[in-house]
Amino acid sequence: MERLRGKTVLVGVTGSIAAYKAAELVRWLVKCGAGVQVIMTRAAQQFLTPLTLQALSGRPVLTDLFDLGLESEIGHIHAARSVDLVLVAPATANTLAKMACGIADNYLTTVLLAVEAPVVVCPAMNHKMYTHPATQDNLAALRRRGVWIVEPASGPLACGEEGHGRLADLSLILETVCRALTPQTLRGKRVLVSAGPTWEPFDPVRFITNPSSGKMGFALAVEAARRGAHVDLVSGPTALPDPPGLITHHVTTARDMEHVVRMLAHEAHLVIMAAAVSDYRPEEAAPHKFKKDDADLEIRLVRNPDILAGLGKDKKPGQILVGFAAETQDLVRNATEKLHRKNLDLIVANDLTQPGAGFRTDTNVVKVLDRGGGVEEWPCLSKEAIARRLLDRIEALGTT
Repeated sequence: MERLRGKTVLVGVTGSIAAYKAAELVRWLVKCGAGVQVIMTRAAQQFLTPLTLQALSGRPVLTDLFDLGLESEIGHIHAARSVDLVLVAPATANTLAKMACGIADNYLTTVLLAVEAPVVVCPAMNHKMYTHPATQDNLAALRRRGVWIVEPASGPLACGEEGHGRLADLSLILETVCRALTPQTLRGKRVLVSAGPTWEPFDPVRFITNPSSGKMGFALAVEAARRGAHVDLVSGPTALPDPPGLITHHVTTARDMEHVVRMLAHEAHLVIMAAAVSDYRPEEAAPHKFKKDDADLEIRLVRNPDILAGLGKDKKPGQILVGFAAETQDLVRNATEKLHRKNLDLIVANDLTQPGAGFRTDTNVVKVLDRGGGVEEWPCLSKEAIARRLLDRIEALGTT
């Protein structure tokens, strides 16, 4: 999560049994390159020691509003002014009530009254406490003020009951932090992204495919969601987990992908086709497994539908359509021809023969071509960085 690199995150830990998960959360934030300052309430220290979080964060943990050393320069105000984001995880019903009412009776709640940075809150409590009208009213008040709420998960609770109140998965919390740190430039927009390969079977256990990992498409979908867009990700078979906080549609064949993409494209402001769709499929798929013998096996291939060309033909006014081109020769010429033939606004082209480019890598080396003949050559970058640059380039078109 490169979005966290160089950011300062203040983590507030309150008195929930889920406080022990704060240690792993702090560890992940530091691993992502963030500087972490922890504040613990007195109740939180009953579940987890400040020494643990100090060791993980590399900074003294703030606990006492009246500590003469830490407060010699009005430390709580300095803490509020020096952070990029405040993350309260876990957040108890008591702390939520104090936040909603503006009560400042400990180090954390005092900082929260003074902070101007984004605030992310992760409730964790008994399900009856969470669903109580008072708690829901407090959460509604915080939402109105722009606080990001990470809804708790359902499942077994520490009290032995089961329900809605478990601290959300750490991956969802981290993704929400990234979104809160990202300008919401695509809020109100619908974005459709395709990713991964397609599988074209010729019997029940064998298929034709390509080495696409789906990483580029997934990175684009995540970045669009971080910018506030409603994102539909249409993915062929990959080993990647579904990105948190957006809708993933799983498909297998090119015809499956065409059906889902065409259904969703009508409402999309932006369509990015990053999937490596198989150009051909077996004419027939055998109902039973082919048995190996001494004879050669011949399979007749037929063309799959050209999803991107179909989208370009039916593109609605104002919609932006972006394609990808993976080539091994004549990169710019082939990509330019594809750009115009398929009525694209931009095309991202990469030469599979270059080091750091192509399938199953965490990096890529691309050229971005536009309809006016412009060609931007980008250096070898992580796919997350390419996703950020590409969406910046798309937003510069001004029609999303």
